[in-house]
Amino acid sequence: MSADTTTSSKASTRVLDTARTGRGMIWVIAIMLFLTVLATAGGIGTARATQAVGVQLGGRATVQIAAADPARREVMAGEVASLLAGVAGASHVRVVPRGEIARLLQPWLGGDADDVDLPIPVLVDVTLADAGVVQRVRSALAMLPGARLDLHSQALAPVRGFLRTMSLLAALLVAMMLGATAFVVVLAARAGLEAHRGTIEVMHMLGATDVQVARLFQRRLSLDAALGAAVGGAVGLATVALLGAQAGALGSELLGAVTIGTTGWAVLVMLPFAFVALAATVARRAVVLSLGQML
Repeated sequence: MSADTTTSSKASTRVLDTARTGRGMIWVIAIMLFLTVLATAGGIGTARATQAVGVQLGGRATVQIAAADPARREVMAGEVASLLAGVAGASHVRVVPRGEIARLLQPWLGGDADDVDLPIPVLVDVTLADAGVVQRVRSALAMLPGARLDLHSQALAPVRGFLRTMSLLAALLVAMMLGATAFVVVLAARAGLEAHRGTIEVMHMLGATDVQVARLFQRRLSLDAALGAAVGGAVGLATVALLGAQAGALGSELLGAVTIGTTGWAVLVMLPFAFVALAATVARRAVVLSLGQML
């Protein structure tokens, strides 16, 4: 390319870079990335919580003894504990102290939870190795009327199902955000081509190719995307960190399991770079296709 062509190319680059047409894409990208960071963090957190709940509750069960006579309940608790200790695959057998049960009931019963006359069932915690052990324990407990086996995994199955649904919804939202971002970049690229049609025609007359023109637009749109990604990514990461700190301070075992983890944070940090790469790729492709249709 001649010196005049090079000079013209540099001048065109400055015109494209300083033009404000379509610069609203910066804020659109920022908003899109902010929402994507939140959706991604939510999806990772709920997926990890689902796994953590499964691990924590896997095999855990409680035998509830609801005999009417308090003395009979205590006797049955000892019988159940001895029975469970003799079942192969049953471990960590523990009769839950009445004071511990009272503390669990205190939010609903208040001070009455400590009343010795309150007919609180006796609970025996146990960990069962597999489904076969569960069946053997059920058969053994059939000989003790008033003793009922409750599996923790069954009780929280709806919660795990809800968490899985939320993870899938988060993944769908991320995919929608990426598609919407690509669409916004295409619109911005086409708007820029229309705004600079005269400049592009001069560049072509000076010998510039469609690829060279596309590179100029790719550079400008990539810079816009980088600015938007920096703003949206910073605000999004700060929001996720704040929400994580608040969830951890609540002291809830379930909410405490909704964590991002090191890998999750790495994914979140990479999202702004992924958005810029997506914008650059889509912008280049859109400009090349549009130039082929225009000229």
